[in-house]
Amino acid sequence: MIILKNERDLDAMRPACAVAGTVLEEITAFIKPGLTTREVDEFAAKRIKQHGAKSAFLGYRNYPCHTCLSVNEEVVHGLAGDRELHFGDIVSVDVGVFYKGFVGDTARTVAVGGCGVAAQRLMDVTEHALYEGIAAALPGNRVTDISRAVQTYVEANGFSVVREFVGHGVGRSMHEEPQVPNFVDPKSNQKLRSGMTLAIEPMVNAGQSGVKILKDGWTVVTQDGLLSAHFEHTVLVTEGEPEILTCPETKPSRLKVG
Repeated sequence: MIILKNERDLDAMRPACAVAGTVLEEITAFIKPGLTTREVDEFAAKRIKQHGAKSAFLGYRNYPCHTCLSVNEEVVHGLAGDRELHFGDIVSVDVGVFYKGFVGDTARTVAVGGCGVAAQRLMDVTEHALYEGIAAALPGNRVTDISRAVQTYVEANGFSVVREFVGHGVGRSMHEEPQVPNFVDPKSNQKLRSGMTLAIEPMVNAGQSGVKILKDGWTVVTQDGLLSAHFEHTVLVTEGEPEILTCPETKPSRLKVG
């Protein structure tokens, strides 16, 4: 069942999404060469707590970390640990928080100090694909319109979209209906209606689309060992242009991508 949010719901959900967006900004500014992913996750835990929120990930299906930190060939759900970040690495930072009864969910891939041209292009294409998807989140469109926008842009630029993991509805729970694939799936063809809140999140591989899960049971990596990037916003479908809840300062005009 798809849960439509009324104005009372949104008055509570917007602050949750703002906290998630702020924490993501703080984490990405903190990341630098020499840190371990555990140190980054510990910093994130402190910032989430200081904002009066709780991690939406910690304990979810026994997930052991406050954030998902996925480095280089890791796609999503990377576990914090002793892995040291080096100049030239790219890190996908996924933040989910509970705040006053609602969830905010957002992600971004950043370079550690700097990176090569190929890695930067992968990140740029993935972020651009996110905004292509958001621009299609219009009332009367369907989920497949979001999926098609993402897939078309990614593949036109020579990259692959991950198929085993998808975006989703979000609200009082971290995962709600509908699923929002980054590829056209006829089974995910629900009509978009005002009040739907969606986590749109392209996961894009530099090489082939195939992924596998490591022995830790969580970390998803590319099968070919090439880089992956991940960008995500929580988005509200309105009667007009979509509203990016996890980036309140982003105006609808920003959605017009070339």
